[in-house]
Amino acid sequence: MSDIEIEQRLEEVNKELFNLRIQKSTAQIEQPLRLRHLRREIARMNTIASERLIAARSQEGLTS
Repeated sequence: MSDIEIEQRLEEVNKELFNLRIQKSTAQIEQPLRLRHLRREIARMNTIASERLIAARSQEGLTS
């Protein structure tokens, strides 16, 4: 995935997580494990984004 695709997916997942949290608070949630999956997906995407940022900075340092 490109950086832009990761950002877009991250936004979608955060919205879905918010909606599921609302459902959980009102006891209307159908898939409680979905919360865990979304949190882990967010963590993975954040990790990938930070790894790419670190790699870009190290490449920038090598070329400067």
